[in-house]
Amino acid sequence: MSKEEAAEVISVGGHEVRITHPSKPYFTKEAKLSKLDIVRYYLSVADGALRGIKDRPIVLKRFVDGAESPPFYQKRAPPNLPSFVRTATLSFPSGRTAEEVVVDNAAGLAWVANLGSMELHPHPVRSGDVEHPDELRVDLDPGPGVAWDDVRRVALEVNAFLAELGLRGFAKTSGSRGIHVNVRIEPRWTFTEVRQAALAFSREIERRAPTLATSKWWKEERHGVFLDYNQNAKDRTTASAYSVRPLPDARVSAPLTWDEVPVCNPADFTVLTMPQRFATIGCPHEHMDTTTASLEALLEFAAKDDASGLGDAPWPPHFPKAAREAARVAPSRAKGAAKKAATAAAADSAEAAPRPARAARTSKMPLLTIANSPDKAAALEGLLRWKAKYPEAAALLAVDDVLVDSMRGRSSTWTRIRVNLRNVPEASRPAQETPDPDDDPTRAWREAVKRTT
Repeated sequence: MSKEEAAEVISVGGHEVRITHPSKPYFTKEAKLSKLDIVRYYLSVADGALRGIKDRPIVLKRFVDGAESPPFYQKRAPPNLPSFVRTATLSFPSGRTAEEVVVDNAAGLAWVANLGSMELHPHPVRSGDVEHPDELRVDLDPGPGVAWDDVRRVALEVNAFLAELGLRGFAKTSGSRGIHVNVRIEPRWTFTEVRQAALAFSREIERRAPTLATSKWWKEERHGVFLDYNQNAKDRTTASAYSVRPLPDARVSAPLTWDEVPVCNPADFTVLTMPQRFATIGCPHEHMDTTTASLEALLEFAAKDDASGLGDAPWPPHFPKAAREAARVAPSRAKGAAKKAATAAAADSAEAAPRPARAARTSKMPLLTIANSPDKAAALEGLLRWKAKYPEAAALLAVDDVLVDSMRGRSSTWTRIRVNLRNVPEASRPAQETPDPDDDPTRAWREAVKRTT
């Protein structure tokens, strides 16, 4: 592609949108797609895609070099916005504020696609009231080795529970390995209350499907499908319907009917197949905005959990510690409680025999950090080197003992890989070494924050 390639100007709804470097490759492996192909895809499904983002502030997740290169997050709107794009002011948990982009029409959709924002990441609020969500988000995130059929089974449990609560959920594939269920709610609860409702919902699904679902925040405690209640915390966003995901087949997040959930295959929905589906059947979420519901019944579940002593669950790491939140530390790093004194009389007695030495505490979930890198492929290569160095330990790892975390920094993502040695005898466990590679782009920022607190 020549650097001198002329921009292509397209007319969308009476507005002119300038597409720079239109032939720039965005997918080059299984799917062969250019930037202009992505723009045209979004215009072909614009009515559906706008339903998920219209009148909502969005975070720009920009793949400026295509789907096969790392993206970066841009919360603040770029300068010189076109007349058909506006902004809304949002505040963050840090106390800072930003003017974020708001898209209301197909021209705006094409404009953000031209910026490389293949994924659409709206906040669950409308621009007129950014402090009260109008959407409850149920994010089903399968752990390593979890079968797609299990994700669908948990989704059906979600739908059944929503029906009991008098709520209507709209399901869609995440575009990767999971399923999202969105519920339109009355915008009269705070982010904290909506997250509280989402936590109660997750815990109830775990009780109903204990072998399939989990509400545990720490990955080392999870099994099966994780219901990520923290997607309802303030400043969190998820990819909305019709978003293009950075997978080799150019898969997209596909709205579904509930009849489709038991039989759907996420690989069937791509940039190449979705326009025909949309033209043929329309959008399964067409009537989403005609439904709103109350969270009161679900908040009653939250009150019962609180009364039973469950209390709050961990928040995302960059949030201030909540008043009723337990210590925000992974179980593998938590210190054991000190033993109580034998008796007050024994403590006071000069004749008391010395206590025997306490046996060393054995961690139930011993974790090693193997690799940190903005390049996922480089992190996975580091895992392969570790396995080659410690073949006996590697042979004992279960599928879900390898934790590959996509970490979100202030403006970019990076990959952290850990292994859980719970299935390796303690005497045979390798020690923690310097990760290879060890490129955590947030380390300097976190150390600076520690120095100022």
